[in-house]
Amino acid sequence: MPLPTQDAAFLSTTWTEGVLLKRDVFSTVERGRFRMASGEVNAVLRRVDQVPWWSHLVARHLFERERKALTLARDLDVGPKLLWGGRSALVRGFIDGVTLHLARPHGDYAYFRSAKTALRKLHRAGICHNDLAKEQNWLRGNDGRAYLTDFQLAACFKRRSRLFRIAAYEDLRHLLKHKRTYAPDALTPRERKMLARKSIIARTWLLTGKKVYYAITRGLFNFTDREGGGRRLVNDAPVLIARIRENPAVRDAAIVAFADRRSGVGLYAFVEADQAGLEAQLQAALAAVNAPKPPEHIQIVPRLPRDAGGKVRTEILQLIAMNQIDLIEPLITSPADREFFRGILEGRKNLRDRFNFESTDQALSS
Repeated sequence: MPLPTQDAAFLSTTWTEGVLLKRDVFSTVERGRFRMASGEVNAVLRRVDQVPWWSHLVARHLFERERKALTLARDLDVGPKLLWGGRSALVRGFIDGVTLHLARPHGDYAYFRSAKTALRKLHRAGICHNDLAKEQNWLRGNDGRAYLTDFQLAACFKRRSRLFRIAAYEDLRHLLKHKRTYAPDALTPRERKMLARKSIIARTWLLTGKKVYYAITRGLFNFTDREGGGRRLVNDAPVLIARIRENPAVRDAAIVAFADRRSGVGLYAFVEADQAGLEAQLQAALAAVNAPKPPEHIQIVPRLPRDAGGKVRTEILQLIAMNQIDLIEPLITSPADREFFRGILEGRKNLRDRFNFESTDQALSS
């Protein structure tokens, strides 16, 4: 189904295509620039004209829920602002920051105070997010504050009904679960009590609806992980990593997913090795085996980035694979890190869907 004529005409003069963030059976989401009367701004476009026919009704329902919630929350400063809404596409502001599972705000008490304040503002406006168990729906802005995103499951209430109170309670309980992960010492006795007490709807959902949800999303729609890599990242990547490590020149390897305009999801392998020409050798070896499909990109690096505990920093590798170069800056903690990542950035492979974030890209490469 093509984009409605009015939407297409408007976006042709106001939208500059950028980096594809996600493509699934419910929408296509990309980052780019949006031209307003005051000038161009970084923004995010969601469109539902490219979804399969069999998911169109659900996609349309989710689209309308998000548009309504963003309209009501426009001036709350707790999430992206709705900049424009059409029949099959909407443009929302871009929040300069990274998702919770990338930011990993261990011990950041101020962040969770900010998150609680943001949630309180949202609920006072009669909006319940309903999808805050996912870490990728929480952002840590470069200003250190918490923001919410992805309002496709949000519900808007005209009064504080019992259903509203239950939904608001579950929003808060999910926030506290993240607080328990990253700042457990900051939990109050009352918050610990809330964590231990699920609402009746949540308990019913865990026993019944969640099983149906997983059957549909993981079986029919192929959703299996929070990073958006689906079954390729969950099922194929471990097999591919094992095969890559069989090469004696390889010390280690990591695979991340990125959104791809042609295939929907691509895999990007970062391989720790020194041997020149190893990339072509690995591609040939992986292609010689029937399954799984080889990664779209293989990049040889002298060393994989690791944290203090020796764990590979896949959160930064994923941003590199997705060409979200400007979002790496807040995650770099030292000049040595900057120099290290400059080498990886200079050799990155996924340039077909590259967006031109000149200032930050040059800063990291200088």
